[in-house]
Amino acid sequence: MCGIVGYIGMKNASDVILDSLKRLEYRGYDSAGMALGINGQIEIYKEVGKVADLGEMLEKRKPRATRGIGHTRWATHGGVTVANAHPHSDGSRRFALVHNGIIENYLEIKEELEQDGAKFASETDTEVIVHLLAKCFSKNGNMVETIKSLQEKMRGSFAIAIIQQDCADRIYCFRKGSPLVLGVGQNEMFCASDIPAFLPYTRKAVYLDEGEVAELTPGGFRVWDEEGKLLEKPVDIVEWNVAMAEKGGFAHYMHKEIHE
Repeated sequence: MCGIVGYIGMKNASDVILDSLKRLEYRGYDSAGMALGINGQIEIYKEVGKVADLGEMLEKRKPRATRGIGHTRWATHGGVTVANAHPHSDGSRRFALVHNGIIENYLEIKEELEQDGAKFASETDTEVIVHLLAKCFSKNGNMVETIKSLQEKMRGSFAIAIIQQDCADRIYCFRKGSPLVLGVGQNEMFCASDIPAFLPYTRKAVYLDEGEVAELTPGGFRVWDEEGKLLEKPVDIVEWNVAMAEKGGFAHYMHKEIHE
């Protein structure tokens, strides 16, 4: 099962995301990566193997950023390669995203996008999502409306986090059929597949329901339902410690995975 994380705040995003990915290693994976917003550009780093291998790459390059998204991949569509690892971006690298889940009709969507001139660098269903995102955004210029369009077009299960090249102070995320939770910190926000990813930084959590879309900024968050209605979401206080949180209240990891 894949794991996704997102961070926006005052800390160095690559450090926070790498730490968060390590805390999701129990979910199983074969590759890891992250995308960072740096000086008006999106830079992508990914490796086959362990999160530690990604950490070695980052230690050499020492990127500095205050927002980004990260991913641990368990291969479903496409082999275990750097090209297939997340994050994925559109051709112009205006958008990058990470995805947990399976898009059942991705081949149908991919064929339509290729007819429009899209070029693909991987074998994944996730790269199809980011090209579809770019196409839909070019028509309306509104990210929440774009995400609603994606939800209407895609069949399957997904939890997705997005960064945009020319939108330096926001991360967007949404879910349907795959888990996603927000972490509310002091001048920082998190999103993740599971609470352990951000528990060392904050115990305040917001659980996204089916079809909901979230916009994260360093100062807080907004959430819309599937119809585009702005919601008032409760902020819960997580009482578990890290070990308890990783198992989601279950006695064993296997029980948690079966339940999910």
